[in-house]
Amino acid sequence: MRCHLGQAPQVSRPPFRPNSDLRTPVNENTPSIEQELRARIDPAQVPAHVAVIMDGNGRWAHRQGEERISGHLHGVRPIRESLTAATEIGVKFLTLYAFSTENWNRPKAEVDALMELLVNTLANEVDELDASGVRIHTIGDTDSLPAGCRTALKKAMDRTAGNERITLTLALSYSARWDILRMVRSIATDIRDGRLNTFAVNEQLIDQRLSTRGLPDPDLLIRTSGEQRISNFLLWEIAYAELWFTPVLWPDFRKHHFFQAVLDYQGRERRFGLTHDQLNAT
Repeated sequence: MRCHLGQAPQVSRPPFRPNSDLRTPVNENTPSIEQELRARIDPAQVPAHVAVIMDGNGRWAHRQGEERISGHLHGVRPIRESLTAATEIGVKFLTLYAFSTENWNRPKAEVDALMELLVNTLANEVDELDASGVRIHTIGDTDSLPAGCRTALKKAMDRTAGNERITLTLALSYSARWDILRMVRSIATDIRDGRLNTFAVNEQLIDQRLSTRGLPDPDLLIRTSGEQRISNFLLWEIAYAELWFTPVLWPDFRKHHFFQAVLDYQGRERRFGLTHDQLNAT
């Protein structure tokens, strides 16, 4: 059964509104902003699971007058920063939309470069990830990835399997519709073959048949680049997630942006279908 670790926070203050506009591309001299945001986060109301749609690499590269792959290369740092920020404040699950099923339609040279970047990044980062208590996990049709990627992922997952500080899930060759279709076919086959009764189909069973089984539903979904859509990501799982959009392009995303998203999340009232009065009755 999918667990909902993030409970509706009792709001005691409005969301933080800094004087400076944190939505603009980051200035490297931002330690005071980062520290101020970090200090305002309530450790009792940290989202258990944060999911991120990492968008804007191509536009970032275009603005720099560079090839698209340059944006992807510069997108590695914000992954490190987001993971560090999440770990510092006690987030237990961080899920990154790294490569969608639709991304296979991009130019072959870009896809090949992305696969190579995945292999190289895992090789370069796995020692520190393991030492930091990060467990690497994947969702998606990973069988469709090149053999080198599958090998690198397996090594990284095996290496970090016993870590418990935070689970970093990479959504690779993933789309929510792919996952839902796969789940429906699985259940339909079991019903057809007499292994499952129609009345046994419920939310818990669906949770168990999705590739996200074992993960709690996201409490907070972040999307960069200014786009305000979900793009076929975790459609079943984000039913009650808080959504946070920022115009910052992914290569410019830093720890203080992550902290800002969490602070905004903490300033919201998560009702899960209840009324404000019901939530505050006790």
